[in-house]
Parts: sequence; C-alpha cells; structure tokens
Amino acid sequence: MKNEEVKVEGYTLGECTKNILPVRDALEVLSGKWKLPIIISLMFGNKRFSQTAREVPGITDKMLSKELRDLECNELVKRTVYDSIPVVVEYSLTEYGHSLKVVIEVLRDWGVKHRERIMSAV
Repeated sequence: MKNEEVKVEGYTLGECTKNILPVRDALEVLSGKWKLPIIISLMFGNKRFSQTAREVPGITDKMLSKELRDLECNELVKRTVYDSIPVVVEYSLTEYGHSLKVVIEVLRDWGVKHRERIMSAV
C-alpha cells in the first residue's frame, strides 16, 4: 500500500497534505506581528497612513509601509492616491480583504476562550 493510501484516523496522507498546504499559504500571507492588526484597523473604514499608524500601537512607519505594500501585493489592501494639494493617500480593504472578516472573528472568539482558559488555570 502506498504511503498516500495509508489511513490514519480516516484520512490519507494525501488528504492531510491537501489540508496543510492551503493553511500554510494563508499563514504565509497573514504572518507576522502587524498584518492582522492593520487589516482589523482597515475593517473599521478607510484610513490615511498616519491614522493607521495611530491605531496600530508600536508599529514603525517603515514597518507599516512594508506591511501595507505586502498586503497590497496580496490584493487585500487598496492604495488610492487623490490628486489634491497636498496629495492624499488612503488605504482601504479590498472586497477580497473583507473576506477575512469571518476568519478574524473566529480567531478573536478562540483567543477570548483561550485567554479565559489559561488565566483561570493561574
């Protein structure tokens, strides 16, 4: 029997791998200390750079700039430059970025329960 056909708890190695890869991809896009807080900030409306920096305490301008570029490359954030004096740049979540809302809500709910569990054990 091939390794991929061996079943463990009802799943083959191939099925396990099919589940791991997309989770790994998602974690790659959202990894790091800052991406989720930036996304959460933008879920509450479009923001200029300085507004986002204020809502994500501890992030440096250099890091915020890098993370916004990464999120833009992954089509989660849209950067809009307005032709005005002075030039105004605004960041917003794309429709695709808004699709993370349910994921973030589930993570938040799990985090609340986890915090309660760990704190009650102390």
